[in-house]
Amino acid sequence: MCSTWAAWPSWARRPSSWQTSGSSASTSARAGRNPGRRCREDRTMSESRGALDGLRVLDLATLAAGPWVATFLAEFGADVIKVEQPGGGDGMRRFGPQKDGVGLMWRSTSRNKRCVTLNFRVPEGQDLLRRLAARADVVIENFRPGTLAGWGIGYEHLRAVNRGLVMLHVTGFGQTGPYAPRPGFGTLAEAMSGFAHVTGPPDAPPTLPPLALADGIAAAFGTYAVMIALYHRDRHGGEGQEIDLALYDGLMRFMEPMLLEYDQLGTVRGRTGNRIADSAPRNTYRTADGHWVALSGSAQSIAERILEAVERPELIHDPRFADNAARVRHMDELDEVIGGWIGRHALAEVVRRFEECEAALGPVYDASQIFADPHFRARESLVAVPDPVLGALTLCNVVPRLSATPGAIAWLGPALGVHNEEIYCG
Repeated sequence: MCSTWAAWPSWARRPSSWQTSGSSASTSARAGRNPGRRCREDRTMSESRGALDGLRVLDLATLAAGPWVATFLAEFGADVIKVEQPGGGDGMRRFGPQKDGVGLMWRSTSRNKRCVTLNFRVPEGQDLLRRLAARADVVIENFRPGTLAGWGIGYEHLRAVNRGLVMLHVTGFGQTGPYAPRPGFGTLAEAMSGFAHVTGPPDAPPTLPPLALADGIAAAFGTYAVMIALYHRDRHGGEGQEIDLALYDGLMRFMEPMLLEYDQLGTVRGRTGNRIADSAPRNTYRTADGHWVALSGSAQSIAERILEAVERPELIHDPRFADNAARVRHMDELDEVIGGWIGRHALAEVVRRFEECEAALGPVYDASQIFADPHFRARESLVAVPDPVLGALTLCNVVPRLSATPGAIAWLGPALGVHNEEIYCG
């Protein structure tokens, strides 16, 4: 079904360079409430190190986009300290499905991180954060603009103790502009980026994605932005810098085609369901045995192979379907031809026929079918990772795959404040 965690490289306890020199157990307790128990002693490692071994990251963010950036870095060996407020901690601990009192998304999102509690609102906590930042490479936060500065732990305050610090701000609307003070979530980004407007059937309301799409795209942009800033600092002898990332930035970047269309042609693109205005065929179709498949013929050669697959090769030279522009104008007729053939055949026969013709088609999977797929199994796209409460969790494997320094999931999201003593007391 999936890869086994035991065969992976994992990373041992990090060097004591995170130790907050000059702090005491009593100070740590006041700032973080309770030091908590030490982390497990059974974290072993192979001789290999992650590509980002030695990189030190403070994750002050909550929920999705910012923490995902830290997760991506941690998967490749960065030492990430997840800093949470005492009491409830990150809301991700309680977000989404729970089992035996364990938040499943928390276990995933905070993989490979060490967790401490720290009260940003009291002087002792602010002092501890500055000490941690003095030895960090990266700080990730998603408070509303000005919040950390008001507590004396904004970028300028932290930069004063560490000129090389890179600080990533991930907020709803960015650090500038009239909307900057507003609270923001990915839902707003998906709406205001134009994504929801063009998603869904033409006669239905705008459609929001059933997952944290804007957060995920922002996290990908945030991760490479951090690496760009670190490269500049280390390669060119520069100092650290701030990164300003709004949740809508990444998603809007991929909505650029419709913006160009409006800018140059004055047209506003609407909803087209599974179709797109630029290419045909593209849709989902139901098989004779009740399954669904998706296909795309964006390239001329693939579109021709699709017509061969549905046993209508003569249509390749039909003026209605001879090129992409013609196919777009005759989408209804094209869908009738393709959908009619697929609807008369079972899924296995449809897949076999399209593979035989080297045409692009894939089944529409639910979660159970993802687990069962032999290709995903062969590529170890899923991995089972031990969990102290649940026994094991099956997660998506680390991507992308590096040949010499692959990433790994060394452990899952820890308990609140479990590493306080380790970090604060050395």
